[in-house]
Amino acid sequence: MSIVIPALNEEEYVNKLIQHLIEHGDERLQEVILIDGGSADQTLTFAKEAGAKALLSPERGRAKQMNYGVKNVSPQSDVYYFVHADSLPPASYLDDIEASLLEGYPIGCFRFKFNSPKTILKINSYFTRFDKIMFRGGDQSLFITRKLHHQLGGFCERHVVMEDYDIITRARKTKPFKIIPKDVLVSARKYDENSWLRVNVSNLIIFKMYEWGYPTQKLWETYKKLLKHPKSEA
Repeated sequence: MSIVIPALNEEEYVNKLIQHLIEHGDERLQEVILIDGGSADQTLTFAKEAGAKALLSPERGRAKQMNYGVKNVSPQSDVYYFVHADSLPPASYLDDIEASLLEGYPIGCFRFKFNSPKTILKINSYFTRFDKIMFRGGDQSLFITRKLHHQLGGFCERHVVMEDYDIITRARKTKPFKIIPKDVLVSARKYDENSWLRVNVSNLIIFKMYEWGYPTQKLWETYKKLLKHPKSEA
């Protein structure tokens, strides 16, 4: 397995994430690769110091960065695991993903919970157990086999946002999808900058625009207008 982390100005988080992934890895983990989108901070340096293979992407954008990461993975790796920089997968992530693969799932994700004691945020976490595309997202991380990733042509780089929804939707047309019943721990920084209601209403608007076929650039422009964004968000 190769882990690919797209990042932009994530010096606050990368060290903890990479150390966590390596600490709970074993011989099944080929490498941890961080793909930087042109950070103005020490993201690349901190990632290297933590033990990752840290590379600068030719172009910014999660889809482009993740595809660039795949181009640089070990040829021995048969599974790709995409993780956001401000999250922490379960310590058992390797066992969980391997079990899912053995069950016949070539693609899947975890549920998530926020690193916040706020009760209202538990509502969002609760819904990630349901098998509906609306409740998916990159924060839950995503594993996919090399074979399926190749068949799908990777992430669609036209998608400035919703690239995770797009690849899951395309994959599910022919393959089963696994929601592993364990939680990725995710930063609540977006909710700290805005409000629970504002974030969820904005997410609903963007999701419906995606469903209705709006151009991806329009989705991104609308999303930026609706929410305040932490400076480290890619």
